Amino acid sequence: MSHPPLLLASSSRYRRELLTRFGLPFSSASPDIDESPFAGETPETLAVRLATSKARALAPSHPKHWIIGSDQVAALPDGTLLSKPENHPNAVRQLTRSSGQNISFYTGLALLDADSGSLQTSCELFAVHFRDLSSDEIEAYLHKEQPYDCAGSFKMEGLGITLFRELQGRDPNSLIGLPLIALNEMLMAWGRNPLLEP
Repeated sequence: MSHPPLLLASSSRYRRELLTRFGLPFSSASPDIDESPFAGETPETLAVRLATSKARALAPSHPKHWIIGSDQVAALPDGTLLSKPENHPNAVRQLTRSSGQNISFYTGLALLDADSGSLQTSCELFAVHFRDLSSDEIEAYLHKEQPYDCAGSFKMEGLGITLFRELQGRDPNSLIGLPLIALNEMLMAWGRNPLLEP
């Protein structure tokens, strides 16, 4: 049985690298959406809405595809959202605020059948417990890894692992940006098993 081609609605090289682990052919394209949160929107609702919006944005131009959308929102214990820092001063502020804190990462996932409009969504929660970081450690880490395009100002797949004392969640891939366990469940629900692909 043939399946529609897969399209990853992302320009993130991290998400592309994760999806290659399934061994399935796919293409990728960058969706153009407004990622601003709505007033009073919870991190979980925001993450799922953005993931869905990314998939839907590409449906008109890719009508025969299964489109994968994913988006991540990080939140401090007080509910303050942590975005991509974009520059060094913002990253210093984020890591200083995160030091010794438990940061919650919400990774929204959407799988859209552009032809039928069928949609599956989920949100993976992953908790990151930061150890107490000195200003020298923060500066050294940012100098070495420059994670300015990463929510929370770290790269878990790199040296960022040294910033933590504990990680809690079912799928560490969600922290990098694409919940592969949940995505596999969605694909299998629609009759596609990566293990049984030719």
